[in-house]
Amino acid sequence: MNQIIGSNGAQTRRLPREWEAGMEMARKYATSGPRYTSYPTAPQFSQDFDLSRYKNWQSYKDSHADPLSLYVHLPFCHDICYYCGCNKVVSRKQGLAAHYIKELTKELDMQSQLVGKDRPVTQMHWGGGTPTYLNDGEVTELMHNLASRFRLLDKGYREYSIEIDPRTVSPATIALLKGVGFNRISLGVQDFDPAVQKAVNRIQPYAQVADIVSAVRAHGFRSLSFDLIYGLPYQDHLSMDETLRKVISLRPDRIACYNYAHLPERFLPQRSIDRHNLPEPEEKLLLAQMISATLQDAGYRYIGMDHYVLPDDDLAKAQEETRLQRNFQGYSLQLADDLLGLGVSSISQMGDFYLQNARELPKYYELLEAGELPIAKGYLINSEDKLRRRVIMSLICDLSLDIAEVEREFGIDFHTHFNQALSGLESAFEDRLIEWDGQRLSVTSAGRPFLRNLCMPFDEHLEHHTESGKTRFSATV
Repeated sequence: MNQIIGSNGAQTRRLPREWEAGMEMARKYATSGPRYTSYPTAPQFSQDFDLSRYKNWQSYKDSHADPLSLYVHLPFCHDICYYCGCNKVVSRKQGLAAHYIKELTKELDMQSQLVGKDRPVTQMHWGGGTPTYLNDGEVTELMHNLASRFRLLDKGYREYSIEIDPRTVSPATIALLKGVGFNRISLGVQDFDPAVQKAVNRIQPYAQVADIVSAVRAHGFRSLSFDLIYGLPYQDHLSMDETLRKVISLRPDRIACYNYAHLPERFLPQRSIDRHNLPEPEEKLLLAQMISATLQDAGYRYIGMDHYVLPDDDLAKAQEETRLQRNFQGYSLQLADDLLGLGVSSISQMGDFYLQNARELPKYYELLEAGELPIAKGYLINSEDKLRRRVIMSLICDLSLDIAEVEREFGIDFHTHFNQALSGLESAFEDRLIEWDGQRLSVTSAGRPFLRNLCMPFDEHLEHHTESGKTRFSATV
């Protein structure tokens, strides 16, 4: 056991030696990089994209009966959370959501005609912003509009999820969400400490969250997820220990613990956070270590990339059966190959195309008023992108890669083709973060916190973004 010295110079806790080893490794691999919710990543998308190529592909597509995943972006929030880096509109002005639904419906009309009305929607996710900014009538109207234009399902295997802010809902709202078809809830918790909540302008007492959790359980939702953030102002290992105790007592099925990236030059609300109140790097590394150890000790399985799930959760089973996928919503079951993004700033992954809607509401509305799809950027992946995406996503989701399988699938000699990438992993091999027996690359338990680092050598676009200085990624650790 080694002692930790607090910011005031007093001894505050003794650190297990295995945690100290993990912190040393985190220091070694600390850098910035993509989260790989897609490959290539969003900075590669271009405004020069030829949208007609995508439309032609849809026109000549063999089948419009394949399963489909929908993402609906609802950008509005009543209040600003200072840490937030999402694309959002903060306002209490009446009528904003109603107008947005009206304009969004125009996009639904165009996209359902283009993509196909009869494709079974096996997955759907509403994100934001705060989707529960919509009142009960607006939630019902939007779901009706979607059901009128796409083939929504009433099957037990579907995954229909929604992000909710516990400050914006009541148990009655939870009942409504179940009634209109959602079967998964994602709850923004972030932290339970009052001082931390005040510093980031998000006051939500434990009792308030517990009431919502009780309602979710009472109405039989298939899954409940919590989002946590570490690295926020006034967080330390003592406050985090208490937050984790409360989280574990509520027993969510899934927990995502995100590393706060303080980038006030990019995200204006973060300027309200005094950087002097943020945890020191040493304390932040400790938070990451203790979150991982505490949740795993409590029975959660670490599937990678900051995500923890109970052993009987569908994501845990999917990882065991190599059915896990990663997209713009994070980890999910692989129930559909195509993801259609709807709403301002949303991103689609359709066949070999990535498409992103206009990021600003005025431009989004302008394109819809002109009768055009509100797509502002896009990218058509090539054969090399497909190969590298296969490698990166296998490492992130399956924690391993069958070399012979990739060689057969893409007609390459893996060692020759990825000689430079394998050289870039030399240090990771030495530190036993990843292993290669000549037939399979396998991420070790020690390597799971460094998945982004292990994927980056296979990213041929990354060097360009790093050299250009135009793209700032978040910290990998």
